[in-house]
Amino acid sequence: MEHRSLPTEIALHQQSRVLEIAFDDGARFRLPCEYLRVYSPSAEVRGHSPDTAKLQVKKEAVNITDLQQIGHYAVKIIFDDGHKSGLYDWNYLYKLGRAWQPLWFDYLQKIKDVGYQRSAPDPFETLAARGEQPAQLPGDGSTGSAVPSTNQNAVSASTEGGQ
Repeated sequence: MEHRSLPTEIALHQQSRVLEIAFDDGARFRLPCEYLRVYSPSAEVRGHSPDTAKLQVKKEAVNITDLQQIGHYAVKIIFDDGHKSGLYDWNYLYKLGRAWQPLWFDYLQKIKDVGYQRSAPDPFETLAARGEQPAQLPGDGSTGSAVPSTNQNAVSASTEGGQ
């Protein structure tokens, strides 16, 4: 069954290369740009079947240059490596946030299996070192379950330090 929450806030923290998204059920996710790029929903990345998916490597330093809201159902993410063909619908972003750990570990195993060595620190470990949780889910005891927002489905960008 697909999750049907809607975002109440989307903020791009370009300096730390993290997209923060809050949903109306109280969930809040901090998703590194690299993670979003390697799990792009585009056919260019995912292929037309699991057998045709293309493993993404050398994306450690990728950043997001623009976010374009598509109607009331998705956001188009423009990356600084030129990738811009994926539409991230709200359900997919929620899934990426909720399942970040198994998805990320699966990706790390796949790049290890092909002999690729990462050239930068793990972005989720960087979040943890700053005391930030990748996922805060409703009812998990996390603080900040109520999402302050003055604009439903707000999309914003920030370049402040540390976030």
